[in-house]
Order: sequence, then C-alpha cells, then structure tokens
Amino acid sequence: MRASKLTKIGMATLMFSCSVCAQESIKLGMIEPLTGSVAYNGTAYVNGARLALAEYNKRTAAKPVQLVIEDGQCSPANSVNAAEKLIQKDKVVALLGAFCSSATAAVMPLAQQYKVPFLTGVSSQADLTERNNPYFFRSAETDALLAKAFAKILAEKLQLKRVAYIGVNDDWGQGSIQGFSQDLATHGVKNVMTEYFDHGATDFYTLLAKLRNAKADGVFIAAETQDGSILVKQLKEFGIDINVFGVGSWATSDFINLVGEASEGIYAAVPYVYTLPGDSNQQFVKAYQAQYKQFPDKYAAAGYNSTHIMLDAIGHADSTDAAKIIASLKATDYHAPNGNYRFTDQGQAYGFDAALVQIRQKVPEVVTSTAVEAPEKK
Repeated sequence: MRASKLTKIGMATLMFSCSVCAQESIKLGMIEPLTGSVAYNGTAYVNGARLALAEYNKRTAAKPVQLVIEDGQCSPANSVNAAEKLIQKDKVVALLGAFCSSATAAVMPLAQQYKVPFLTGVSSQADLTERNNPYFFRSAETDALLAKAFAKILAEKLQLKRVAYIGVNDDWGQGSIQGFSQDLATHGVKNVMTEYFDHGATDFYTLLAKLRNAKADGVFIAAETQDGSILVKQLKEFGIDINVFGVGSWATSDFINLVGEASEGIYAAVPYVYTLPGDSNQQFVKAYQAQYKQFPDKYAAAGYNSTHIMLDAIGHADSTDAAKIIASLKATDYHAPNGNYRFTDQGQAYGFDAALVQIRQKVPEVVTSTAVEAPEKK
C-alpha cells in the first residue's frame, strides 16, 4: 500500500513537472539603451518590440516567447556584459540590439563565439555586415544607403552649395557624415566644416560659432533625441538662419515636442515615419497609439519590425536551434508597416521603404520615399 501511494505521488509529480515544462517560455534577449543620453530612443525601441511580442504570442499556439531586456546604455563594455548575462545566465535563444553601432560591433564576436543569432534593428554603420559573421543580421538601413537614396534630392531641393557637418562622436555619427558628405560631393556640394560632439553634450555654443564662420548654406546633423534637441534649440538661439537636415531622431514625437517651433522646416532622412501611406502602417499606428498614447517613431518601428522578424524566424524554424533559426532568417520575407524586408547573403536587409520628411507645424510630412536597395557586393 505504501509503495502504491509513493508511485502515485511520483506519477503526479512527473505529470506536474511535464506540465510546467510545456508552459516554459522561449527567451529572447534584448540589449537597448534605457538610461543615458539615448534613453528616449531605446525606450521607443523596446515599446515597439513589446507590441510585436504581444501580437506574436496572441496569434501563435506554440510555446510563448519572453523578452529578457538589459540596459546596454549604448556602451560597448556594458553591452558586452549584458550579452554575457543573457547568453550564459538567461539562456536566450537569440539576441536583439544593441542600438549604437559601436555597442553592436562589440557584441557581434560574442554572438559568433556562443553561436547565438543576433539581429540589430538600428545600428547603421555600413561595415557591420561586412565582417563575415554568419550569426549577425541587420533589419536597418545603412548610412551609405540613406545617403545614396536622398543626397541628390536634398542638394537640388535645398539648392545646397556649401554644407557643414555636425555629428555625435561615435561610429554612427562618423559613418553618417562620411556617407552624406561623399554623396553630396558628387552633386557639387562642398564640405566647409566637420565637427563632432560627445554623447550627453549640453553646450554647443563654441561649435555653433564655428558654424556661423563657415558661411554654409546648409548643415547636416547626425544626432539622437536628447543631444539633437539641445543642439537645434541653441542653433535657433544663436540666430543662425540655415537649412537643417540630417539623420537620427528628427522625425520623432519626442524630438519635436522637446524642440517645439525650432523644429519647423527641418528635413530628415528616415527609415520610418508614422505619416507613411498604406494600410499596414495605419494598422501599426493605430495599435501603437492604443498601447502607448503617442505616435510610433522610427525606433518604435525598428523594435517592432526586428522583433517580428526574429519571432517569425523562430516560428518558421519550429526550433530553438541556432542553425535552423539562421536558415529561417535568410529566407525572411516580412511585410512591415514600411514595406517588405529581405536579407542579402551578408545579412543586410533591403526592399523596405525609407522616407525624406520635412517637419511642418510639428508634423513630419513625407516629401518622397523610396525602397532601400541591396548594397553592391564588394
């Protein structure tokens, strides 16, 4: 009788354990800047990712997926530490991140070492996908691809002859200036100044004095929300009347709200803006507004798209095996709010739409849009 009771208890324990196993979630790691000067943008990325995750878990009958999020602060060292924790302790099956190109570049060797698929939705330094890392993919435009798409339009529309370049002093800022200055030069635009600033800078007056003396008719700026908003407000306070255009956070609601009237007339080259036409985008905007009470920006869309792409790859693979997930990523054909995403053999996304917008009465109006082409093979 005693043995029978123990057997029943053992069977019940085993059944309970298997039930728990069946309910265990798949863990997807995410590294984003949630504190520091890029926190506005990292938070938007995470918000988009959480919306995508909720949609995926709602529609799939498979094992639920859980996001494990770490704050990399756009720092290479912090992002590497976050990746180590996510891979070693949390046992994530894939990684998303790490926003700033320098942080993403630092994590890439770890992803390869531990054989973990790694997808970035923001990092735009062109050579990231040229490092022969089979575990790395990018669902974002590169600096060079944006410059190629819009340099001619900007040169003609703004009648640019002399342009000054200002950017944050990191891989992304330097790459953006290099890409746009080279492409604008092919259209007869002279580079009259190049200056960089550090993340978290608050005093741009010395830099702006150099800008005034450069006698430029346009200034290209590569900056995110916090730095960019301070820079643009000080530019207006300095009384410099000049065409402002660039890449970064210009078309985001956070930037426009922080800058106010000083944002009027700014041009921005972006991979996404909520005013893009199309049913898919309208559905995304509606869902995002319902969840977060604001319009999605390019970072929210990046988080939404990259998370859906990775989740779809895991679902199509029907496995958490890295090789099978990578095979699914290579076969990606994802219909996003801003067009269709596919990957080249090197893991670079193409086919999705990018837009040139101008801010009018605090609304980023689409001037033109174009599908992002696959980069030329080297």
